[in-house]
Amino acid sequence: MTRRELDAAAITDPDLRAAFDRCRRLNARHGKTYFLATRLLPASRRPAVHALYGFARFADDIVDDLSAPTTPADRAQRLQALSDDLRAAMEGGPGRHPVVTAVAHIAHRYRIPYGHFDDFLASMRSDLTVTDYGTLEALRRYMHGSAAVIGLQMLPVLGHTAPREEAAPHAAALGEAFQLTNFIRDVGEDLDRDRVYLPADLLAADGVDRDLLRWSRSTGRRDPRITRALHAAAALTRRFYAEAEPGLDMLDPASRPCVRTAFVLYGEILDAVARDGYASVHRRSSVPLARRAAVAAAGLARIAAVRLRTPAAPAPVMEEPSR
Repeated sequence: MTRRELDAAAITDPDLRAAFDRCRRLNARHGKTYFLATRLLPASRRPAVHALYGFARFADDIVDDLSAPTTPADRAQRLQALSDDLRAAMEGGPGRHPVVTAVAHIAHRYRIPYGHFDDFLASMRSDLTVTDYGTLEALRRYMHGSAAVIGLQMLPVLGHTAPREEAAPHAAALGEAFQLTNFIRDVGEDLDRDRVYLPADLLAADGVDRDLLRWSRSTGRRDPRITRALHAAAALTRRFYAEAEPGLDMLDPASRPCVRTAFVLYGEILDAVARDGYASVHRRSSVPLARRAAVAAAGLARIAAVRLRTPAAPAPVMEEPSR
Protein backbone atom coordinates (compact mmCIF):
# COMPACT_ATOMS: atom_id res chain seq x y z
CA MET A 1 0.00 0.00 0.00
CA THR A 2 2.85 2.41 0.77
CA ARG A 3 4.30 1.85 -2.70
CA ARG A 4 0.98 2.69 -4.36
CA GLU A 5 0.63 5.89 -2.33
CA LEU A 6 4.17 7.03 -3.13
CA ASP A 7 3.75 6.21 -6.81
CA ALA A 8 0.48 8.17 -6.88
CA ALA A 9 2.22 11.13 -5.26
CA ALA A 10 5.03 10.98 -7.83
CA ILE A 11 7.65 10.42 -5.11
CA THR A 12 10.32 8.36 -6.83
CA ASP A 13 13.66 9.00 -5.09
CA PRO A 14 14.49 5.92 -2.93
CA ASP A 15 15.73 7.93 0.05
CA LEU A 16 12.69 10.17 -0.07
CA ARG A 17 10.39 7.16 -0.30
CA ALA A 18 12.06 5.69 2.78
CA ALA A 19 11.54 8.98 4.63
CA PHE A 20 7.84 9.01 3.80
CA ASP A 21 7.51 5.37 4.83
CA ARG A 22 9.01 6.28 8.21
CA CYS A 23 6.36 8.98 8.65
CA ARG A 24 3.58 6.63 7.62
CA ARG A 25 4.64 4.08 10.24
CA LEU A 26 4.69 6.79 12.92
CA ASN A 27 1.16 7.77 11.98
CA ALA A 28 -0.11 4.18 11.95
CA ARG A 29 1.46 3.44 15.34
CA HIS A 30 0.58 6.57 17.29
CA GLY A 31 -2.40 8.24 15.59
CA LYS A 32 -4.90 5.46 15.03
CA THR A 33 -8.03 7.63 14.61
CA TYR A 34 -6.14 10.09 12.45
CA PHE A 35 -4.58 7.30 10.39
CA LEU A 36 -7.95 5.63 9.82
CA ALA A 37 -9.38 8.88 8.48
CA THR A 38 -6.31 9.38 6.28
CA ARG A 39 -7.05 6.09 4.52
CA LEU A 40 -10.07 7.86 3.02
CA LEU A 41 -7.96 10.43 1.18
CA PRO A 42 -6.89 9.95 -2.44
CA ALA A 43 -3.67 7.92 -2.42
CA SER A 44 -1.69 10.82 -3.88
CA ARG A 45 -2.38 12.99 -0.82
CA ARG A 46 -1.77 10.48 1.96
CA PRO A 47 2.05 10.78 2.04
CA ALA A 48 1.74 14.52 2.71
CA VAL A 49 -0.52 13.91 5.70
CA HIS A 50 1.81 11.21 7.02
CA ALA A 51 4.76 13.61 6.71
CA LEU A 52 2.98 16.39 8.60
CA TYR A 53 1.93 13.95 11.31
CA GLY A 54 5.39 12.39 11.48
CA PHE A 55 7.08 15.75 11.98
CA ALA A 56 4.62 16.77 14.71
CA ARG A 57 5.01 13.43 16.44
CA PHE A 58 8.80 13.62 16.27
CA ALA A 59 8.80 17.04 17.95
CA ASP A 60 6.26 15.88 20.54
CA ASP A 61 8.43 12.89 21.41
CA ILE A 62 11.36 15.24 22.07
CA VAL A 63 9.22 17.25 24.50
CA ASP A 64 7.96 14.14 26.28
CA ASP A 65 11.35 12.43 26.56
CA LEU A 66 11.70 12.25 30.34
CA SER A 67 14.36 9.56 30.35
CA ALA A 68 17.41 10.25 32.52
CA PRO A 69 19.66 12.15 32.18
CA THR A 70 17.64 14.29 29.72
CA THR A 71 16.86 17.78 31.05
CA PRO A 72 14.52 20.52 29.79
CA ALA A 73 17.58 22.36 28.51
CA ASP A 74 18.62 19.27 26.53
CA ARG A 75 15.16 18.97 25.03
CA ALA A 76 15.06 22.69 24.18
CA GLN A 77 18.38 22.30 22.38
CA ARG A 78 17.04 19.33 20.40
CA LEU A 79 13.93 21.30 19.41
CA GLN A 80 16.13 24.19 18.24
CA ALA A 81 18.24 21.76 16.22
CA LEU A 82 15.05 20.38 14.66
CA SER A 83 13.94 23.91 13.78
CA ASP A 84 17.31 24.73 12.22
CA ASP A 85 17.30 21.44 10.31
CA LEU A 86 13.85 22.12 8.89
CA ARG A 87 14.71 25.65 7.82
CA ALA A 88 17.86 24.41 6.07
CA ALA A 89 15.91 21.62 4.34
CA MET A 90 13.19 24.04 3.20
CA GLU A 91 15.92 26.23 1.72
CA GLY A 92 17.19 23.31 -0.34
CA GLY A 93 19.67 21.61 1.95
CA PRO A 94 19.55 17.96 3.06
CA GLY A 95 17.46 17.06 6.09
CA ARG A 96 19.36 15.33 8.87
CA HIS A 97 16.34 13.23 9.86
CA PRO A 98 13.86 11.38 7.60
CA VAL A 99 10.81 13.24 8.97
CA VAL A 100 12.50 16.55 8.18
CA THR A 101 13.32 15.40 4.66
CA ALA A 102 9.72 14.34 4.08
CA VAL A 103 8.02 17.39 5.58
CA ALA A 104 10.34 19.83 3.75
CA HIS A 105 9.40 18.12 0.48
CA ILE A 106 5.71 18.55 1.33
CA ALA A 107 6.18 22.18 2.35
CA HIS A 108 7.64 22.89 -1.09
CA ARG A 109 5.01 20.92 -2.95
CA TYR A 110 2.02 22.49 -1.20
CA ARG A 111 3.51 25.93 -0.52
CA ILE A 112 3.24 25.61 3.27
CA PRO A 113 5.13 28.53 4.83
CA TYR A 114 7.91 27.93 7.32
CA GLY A 115 6.08 30.20 9.77
CA HIS A 116 3.48 27.51 10.45
CA PHE A 117 6.21 25.10 11.53
CA ASP A 118 7.98 27.80 13.54
CA ASP A 119 4.75 28.56 15.43
CA PHE A 120 4.28 24.85 16.08
CA LEU A 121 7.79 24.45 17.47
CA ALA A 122 7.32 27.55 19.66
CA SER A 123 4.37 25.82 21.35
CA MET A 124 6.42 22.66 21.74
CA ARG A 125 9.16 24.67 23.47
CA SER A 126 6.60 26.16 25.85
CA ASP A 127 5.69 22.63 26.98
CA LEU A 128 9.14 22.40 28.51
CA THR A 129 8.42 25.13 31.05
CA VAL A 130 4.67 25.91 31.08
CA THR A 131 2.57 23.37 32.97
CA ASP A 132 -0.85 25.05 33.09
CA TYR A 133 -2.94 27.85 31.57
CA GLY A 134 -4.93 30.34 33.60
CA THR A 135 -7.53 31.21 30.98
CA LEU A 136 -8.93 29.99 27.69
CA GLU A 137 -7.26 32.96 26.00
CA ALA A 138 -3.87 31.84 27.30
CA LEU A 139 -4.55 28.26 26.22
CA ARG A 140 -5.58 29.42 22.75
CA ARG A 141 -2.29 31.24 22.33
CA TYR A 142 -0.61 27.90 22.96
CA MET A 143 -3.06 26.04 20.71
CA HIS A 144 -2.42 28.43 17.84
CA GLY A 145 0.95 26.75 17.41
CA SER A 146 0.11 23.28 18.67
CA ALA A 147 -3.22 22.79 16.87
CA ALA A 148 -4.55 25.65 14.74
CA VAL A 149 -1.48 25.74 12.50
CA ILE A 150 -1.84 21.98 11.95
CA GLY A 151 -5.20 22.73 10.37
CA LEU A 152 -3.60 25.47 8.30
CA GLN A 153 -0.79 23.12 7.18
CA MET A 154 -3.38 20.56 6.14
CA LEU A 155 -5.57 22.96 4.18
CA PRO A 156 -3.49 23.09 0.96
CA VAL A 157 -2.99 19.31 1.09
CA LEU A 158 -6.73 18.70 1.35
CA GLY A 159 -7.57 21.37 -1.20
CA HIS A 160 -10.40 23.87 -0.93
CA THR A 161 -13.13 25.22 -3.18
CA ALA A 162 -13.72 28.40 -1.15
CA PRO A 163 -11.07 31.15 -0.99
CA ARG A 164 -8.27 30.28 1.40
CA GLU A 165 -9.02 33.22 3.69
CA GLU A 166 -12.59 31.96 4.07
CA ALA A 167 -11.67 28.31 4.71
CA ALA A 168 -8.66 28.94 6.97
CA PRO A 169 -10.51 29.97 10.19
CA HIS A 170 -12.59 26.80 10.04
CA ALA A 171 -9.49 24.66 9.49
CA ALA A 172 -7.82 26.30 12.48
CA ALA A 173 -10.92 25.76 14.64
CA LEU A 174 -10.96 22.08 13.71
CA GLY A 175 -7.37 21.70 14.85
CA GLU A 176 -8.28 23.32 18.16
CA ALA A 177 -11.38 21.12 18.55
CA PHE A 178 -9.31 17.99 18.05
CA GLN A 179 -6.70 19.12 20.56
CA LEU A 180 -9.24 20.11 23.21
CA THR A 181 -10.78 16.67 22.76
CA ASN A 182 -7.39 15.11 23.45
CA PHE A 183 -6.92 17.31 26.52
CA ILE A 184 -10.24 16.12 27.97
CA ARG A 185 -9.51 12.48 27.18
CA ASP A 186 -5.94 12.61 28.54
CA VAL A 187 -6.34 14.55 31.81
CA GLY A 188 -4.80 11.76 33.88
CA GLU A 189 -1.91 11.06 31.51
CA ASP A 190 -1.11 14.77 31.30
CA LEU A 191 -1.12 15.00 35.11
CA ASP A 192 1.52 12.27 35.16
CA ARG A 193 3.67 14.66 33.07
CA ASP A 194 2.89 17.48 35.53
CA ARG A 195 0.68 19.27 32.98
CA VAL A 196 -2.89 20.55 33.18
CA TYR A 197 -4.05 21.80 29.81
CA LEU A 198 -7.66 22.65 30.64
CA PRO A 199 -7.94 26.35 31.60
CA ALA A 200 -7.66 26.99 35.33
CA ASP A 201 -10.58 29.43 35.35
CA LEU A 202 -12.85 26.86 33.68
CA LEU A 203 -11.89 24.26 36.30
CA ALA A 204 -12.17 26.74 39.17
CA ALA A 205 -15.76 27.55 38.21
CA ASP A 206 -16.63 24.08 39.58
CA GLY A 207 -14.15 24.18 42.45
CA VAL A 208 -11.44 22.14 40.73
CA ASP A 209 -7.71 22.83 40.92
CA ARG A 210 -4.49 20.93 40.29
CA ASP A 211 -4.40 19.57 43.85
CA LEU A 212 -7.86 18.07 43.55
CA LEU A 213 -7.00 16.49 40.21
CA ARG A 214 -3.82 15.00 41.68
CA TRP A 215 -5.73 13.68 44.69
CA SER A 216 -8.27 12.01 42.42
CA ARG A 217 -5.55 10.56 40.18
CA SER A 218 -3.48 9.18 43.06
CA THR A 219 -6.37 7.74 45.08
CA GLY A 220 -8.55 6.53 42.21
CA ARG A 221 -11.52 8.27 43.82
CA ARG A 222 -14.11 10.30 41.94
CA ASP A 223 -15.28 13.81 42.79
CA PRO A 224 -18.46 15.40 41.40
CA ARG A 225 -16.70 18.74 40.98
CA ILE A 226 -14.30 17.17 38.49
CA THR A 227 -17.19 15.55 36.63
CA ARG A 228 -18.95 18.91 36.29
CA ALA A 229 -15.76 20.65 35.16
CA LEU A 230 -15.03 18.07 32.47
CA HIS A 231 -18.65 18.26 31.31
CA ALA A 232 -18.19 22.03 30.94
CA ALA A 233 -14.93 21.50 29.05
CA ALA A 234 -16.70 19.13 26.65
CA ALA A 235 -19.44 21.72 26.04
CA LEU A 236 -16.76 24.31 25.28
CA THR A 237 -15.06 21.91 22.87
CA ARG A 238 -18.29 21.27 21.00
CA ARG A 239 -18.45 25.00 20.27
CA PHE A 240 -15.14 24.66 18.45
CA TYR A 241 -16.55 21.76 16.43
CA ALA A 242 -19.55 23.92 15.53
CA GLU A 243 -17.21 26.70 14.39
CA ALA A 244 -15.22 24.22 12.29
CA GLU A 245 -18.11 22.37 10.64
CA PRO A 246 -18.97 24.90 7.89
CA GLY A 247 -15.43 24.49 6.62
CA LEU A 248 -16.00 20.84 5.74
CA ASP A 249 -18.04 21.79 2.67
CA MET A 250 -15.35 24.28 1.62
CA LEU A 251 -12.84 21.47 1.06
CA ASP A 252 -12.09 19.68 -2.19
CA PRO A 253 -14.87 17.07 -2.58
CA ALA A 254 -12.23 14.31 -2.74
CA SER A 255 -11.04 15.26 0.78
CA ARG A 256 -14.39 15.81 2.46
CA PRO A 257 -15.07 12.15 3.38
CA CYS A 258 -11.71 11.92 5.15
CA VAL A 259 -12.13 15.10 7.16
CA ARG A 260 -15.77 14.42 7.97
CA THR A 261 -14.79 10.98 9.24
CA ALA A 262 -12.16 12.51 11.51
CA PHE A 263 -14.69 15.16 12.57
CA VAL A 264 -17.20 12.50 13.58
CA LEU A 265 -14.73 10.14 15.25
CA TYR A 266 -13.00 12.82 17.31
CA GLY A 267 -16.36 14.21 18.33
CA GLU A 268 -17.38 10.76 19.48
CA ILE A 269 -14.38 10.64 21.79
CA LEU A 270 -16.29 13.26 23.79
CA ASP A 271 -19.31 10.91 23.75
CA ALA A 272 -17.09 8.09 25.03
CA VAL A 273 -15.78 10.29 27.86
CA ALA A 274 -19.39 11.09 28.80
CA ARG A 275 -20.36 7.40 28.73
CA ASP A 276 -17.47 6.69 31.09
CA GLY A 277 -18.78 9.31 33.50
CA TYR A 278 -16.06 11.88 32.75
CA ALA A 279 -13.53 9.63 34.46
CA SER A 280 -10.59 10.67 32.28
CA VAL A 281 -8.54 11.51 35.35
CA HIS A 282 -8.38 7.74 35.81
CA ARG A 283 -8.63 6.17 32.36
CA ARG A 284 -8.57 7.02 28.68
CA SER A 285 -11.90 6.68 26.89
CA SER A 286 -12.08 5.48 23.30
CA VAL A 287 -14.58 5.01 20.52
CA PRO A 288 -15.47 1.30 20.13
CA LEU A 289 -13.81 -0.44 17.19
CA ALA A 290 -17.16 -1.41 15.67
CA ARG A 291 -18.27 2.22 15.67
CA ARG A 292 -14.99 3.38 14.12
CA ALA A 293 -15.45 0.77 11.38
CA ALA A 294 -19.02 1.93 10.74
CA VAL A 295 -17.98 5.57 10.42
CA ALA A 296 -15.12 4.61 8.11
CA ALA A 297 -17.52 2.55 5.96
CA ALA A 298 -19.79 5.57 5.63
CA GLY A 299 -16.76 7.57 4.54
CA LEU A 300 -15.94 4.97 1.90
CA ALA A 301 -19.49 5.21 0.57
CA ARG A 302 -19.13 8.98 0.25
CA ILE A 303 -15.81 8.51 -1.55
CA ALA A 304 -17.41 6.14 -4.05
CA ALA A 305 -20.12 8.69 -4.77
CA VAL A 306 -17.55 11.47 -5.27
CA ARG A 307 -15.40 9.36 -7.59
CA LEU A 308 -18.39 8.50 -9.75
CA ARG A 309 -18.94 12.23 -10.28
CA THR A 310 -15.39 13.56 -10.58
CA PRO A 311 -12.03 12.31 -11.96
CA ALA A 312 -9.13 11.70 -9.59
CA ALA A 313 -7.08 14.81 -8.89
CA PRO A 314 -3.41 14.68 -9.93
CA ALA A 315 -0.62 15.23 -7.43
CA PRO A 316 0.31 18.93 -7.21
CA VAL A 317 3.46 20.06 -8.96
CA MET A 318 6.51 21.15 -6.98
CA GLU A 319 6.57 24.87 -6.21
CA GLU A 320 8.62 27.15 -4.02
CA PRO A 321 6.85 27.75 -0.69
CA SER A 322 6.00 31.21 0.54
CA ARG A 323 8.29 32.30 3.37
